Amino acid sequence: MSDGDFLNARRKALEDSFFAQRDQELLKQLHERLQEATQREALAMVSGIEDEEVLDFLLRLNLSSETAAALTLVPLIEVAWADGNISDEERQAILDAASNHGVADDAPCCQLLESWLTAKPDPRLLRAWEQYVEALRGTLSADDLSTLADKVLGHAEAVASAAGGVLGIGKVSPSEKKVLGELRRVLQP
Repeated sequence: MSDGDFLNARRKALEDSFFAQRDQELLKQLHERLQEATQREALAMVSGIEDEEVLDFLLRLNLSSETAAALTLVPLIEVAWADGNISDEERQAILDAASNHGVADDAPCCQLLESWLTAKPDPRLLRAWEQYVEALRGTLSADDLSTLADKVLGHAEAVASAAGGVLGIGKVSPSEKKVLGELRRVLQP
């Protein structure tokens, strides 16, 4: 093999190596984009949201289709944390509501819910829920939205009154009433 052939062979090997590495990077980027698109589609299917901006916001919060169901429980979490802590009764009321929503004990969204019950979630979670409701407003009829509002508010009020009070007085604290009012505002048709 002549020096020219040897040099050309090394050049070719170097180019092949470079382009193989670049191809791997491009393939990785493509895979990430496809995975993100798949997550967005799954989230859209589970949540009923079609607004790309809202879906992007939910994805930035790392909410998958598996955890989208837990978004319906955000109002309950907000009410429970309104006083700064969650009582055992409030915790049980939230877990009962989750079970009623079809959340299995071993589901990833149940693990997410457990973390929300342990540590107060970031305020961005409530904003995500508000955007979720706003997106639903465009897909649901007024009757369906009213039914959703009644259901969510009913569960939230049950959580608010779960902690008790004395002889039925003061069952819902002023801070819980404030959160319930905000939830009503967001859910009104």
